Amino acid sequence: MVIVCKDNSDVNISRGLQALSLVAIGTVLVAGCGSSSDGGDSSASSSSAESNSKGVEQESAQPRLAVSYDGGVAVLDATTLDQVATLPAEGFIRLNPAGDGRHVFVSESEGFRALDLGTWSRSHGDHDHYYTAEPALTDIRFGGEEPGHVVVHDDRTTLFSDGTGEIDIVEPAELLRGNGVAISHKVEPHHGVAVAREDGTTVVSVGNEDERTGVQILDADFRQIAANDQCPNLHGEAAVANGVLAFGCTDGILIVRGNEITKVQSPDVYGRIGNQAGSEVSPVVLGDYKVDEDAELERPTRVSLTNTDTGELKLVELGTSYTFRSLARGPQGEALVLGTDGAIHVIDPISGAVTDKIAVIGEWSEPEDWQEARPALYVEGSTAYVSDPTNKKLFAVDLGSGTVSKETTVDFTPNELTGVTG
Repeated sequence: MVIVCKDNSDVNISRGLQALSLVAIGTVLVAGCGSSSDGGDSSASSSSAESNSKGVEQESAQPRLAVSYDGGVAVLDATTLDQVATLPAEGFIRLNPAGDGRHVFVSESEGFRALDLGTWSRSHGDHDHYYTAEPALTDIRFGGEEPGHVVVHDDRTTLFSDGTGEIDIVEPAELLRGNGVAISHKVEPHHGVAVAREDGTTVVSVGNEDERTGVQILDADFRQIAANDQCPNLHGEAAVANGVLAFGCTDGILIVRGNEITKVQSPDVYGRIGNQAGSEVSPVVLGDYKVDEDAELERPTRVSLTNTDTGELKLVELGTSYTFRSLARGPQGEALVLGTDGAIHVIDPISGAVTDKIAVIGEWSEPEDWQEARPALYVEGSTAYVSDPTNKKLFAVDLGSGTVSKETTVDFTPNELTGVTG
């Protein structure tokens, strides 16, 4: 096991960042990571997140959104949808929640970089204090080439770099303090995913540059304790009630409960579940569902609901297509799908009944290139946020009333969408 502290405290952000690496054999503990000549203390590993730590006190938590576009990331107030800041960035930008209520991870060519959205809270006895500051790209970085999936689960954030096979396990509480500390491990490079759990085990995909075959469960020393190779072209991950994990396959879905791995078969020989959304209050996994193995771009109109308690896989016809940015879960575990008809389809996860259709934007069509901007759905609490790239708009939807509560027009074409609670 390797525990690595990433410290780039001497880097000038305006000149770009150089990733630091620590090469270790066996078990290595690097503590403190102070930058001063006399050894310093652990607070020296903090970055621009720490320099923003004083902030301006607010009356309540100030949730914020991060929206990527060609050329940067915009930060918006999640309540008013007012634009707070824009931060230039190069290349195709991907955004991932960091799990600490303050940061998101930006995928860059050489790894993941923490973006401080400039909103946070501090506990003080029996109450909290709330602060805001200017958003800033920090010098905290993890991983390596081709950064891929980021998973927040069991108070841990696990990052997987496809190009190097590096797994970085980050404690959100440390990230919130501005400390770039990770427990790291490497597997064979592939387009994969890993999930660290509270018992010290890690569930990680198995594959190489040509294929993915299943998952393995590793103990705290990254030794295999269980495995399953019955998941061709594994993709995606979701966590549901009772800590159960699910991973999509081209012919079904793998369910990981504790150290037991089971397979739920699709009703079709080729029935691909490649993207999933889970809820801690529901045992059901919401997934996409594709059946045309030879299609360059299949536009499915059915979604899958897999009950991890019973092993039942149910298909729901929506009458409209959707994309990988269309799946989310509501506060009561309801399954939410943003259709190309412009509506959020609300589905009872147990019965599979469509209980509501919330009209938000106009009709749209999925672009051929997956990197091209298309409407995205992001949910925080009882509010769903929807982007409309064609009209350069963002919408806030009250899921309780089923109505659009706020909308705004931006001066960029929104692509990926996520946020923090503050």
